[in-house]
Amino acid sequence: MGVLRAGLAAVVAATATVAVRRSLDPSPPGGAERWTRTNHRGEPVSMLEGPAVAAGLVAGTLVGPGPARARAATALATAAAGAFGVVDDLAEDTTTRTKGLRGHLGALAEGRLTTGGLKVLGIGASGLLAAAVGTPRRGSATAHAADVLVNGALVAGTANLVNLLDLRPGRALKASALLTLPVAASPAGSGALLGAASAAAADDLGERDMLGDGGANALGAYVGTRWALGAPRAVRVAALGGVVALTLASEKVSFSAVIERTAWLRRLDTLGRRPADTAPQAADAAGPDGGGLPG
Repeated sequence: MGVLRAGLAAVVAATATVAVRRSLDPSPPGGAERWTRTNHRGEPVSMLEGPAVAAGLVAGTLVGPGPARARAATALATAAAGAFGVVDDLAEDTTTRTKGLRGHLGALAEGRLTTGGLKVLGIGASGLLAAAVGTPRRGSATAHAADVLVNGALVAGTANLVNLLDLRPGRALKASALLTLPVAASPAGSGALLGAASAAAADDLGERDMLGDGGANALGAYVGTRWALGAPRAVRVAALGGVVALTLASEKVSFSAVIERTAWLRRLDTLGRRPADTAPQAADAAGPDGGGLPG
């Protein structure tokens, strides 16, 4: 039954991703220009993939396997992260562009609430709420509270980390799929992510669409929730440590530069992408990611 439900989750997620993307294409909220950005090649790409992928993840999660509380928690964290990400995508004040977690937290310390700061607070709060909903009670009340705090931080931290990786076409989709593999055998599985990512991949790699913060944050929150609710306590604590370490490193080190210098990472990163000297092909159907903007 679990395998069948995981398959259903993948199909529903893929279908919802395509359906939402196509429904948004004729008349995007606020106009197409509001959803258009310039990628790393200097070419225009659409961020409509972001809400489409977020919707696909939520839809697939709700019909997928696993306990009802875990599915509700995952859907909540994913939807909230996607929504706060879209707000940051569309409402960011580009005249006073504040970048990085340090920059947004610094602005908050000065009494300025940027859209990025709102996103940090919103994803943090929703991640903690999702953890409270989905974390089963193990042991004492103190142990349970500690589990909820670790899980909430893991959800929010992973949402931010995947967004930091979304700087090239397909990178965040590939990273999310790989990150969810270790917990794919958990009761909730990862069918929703595989379905949504497969539906978005062609246009993402073809550099017609990009995830933006809305899609990347949603993917990361989904992955973080899968780890938070599907891994043993020691593994979750170690995973949170890794997420924090990578986030801090991102303030000093370019992930793209590291990937470019590491042969096997470079091969994985470029797999399926357009060669450097080719023009984008016309899309046969509306869809997916393409990246090129920092989160």
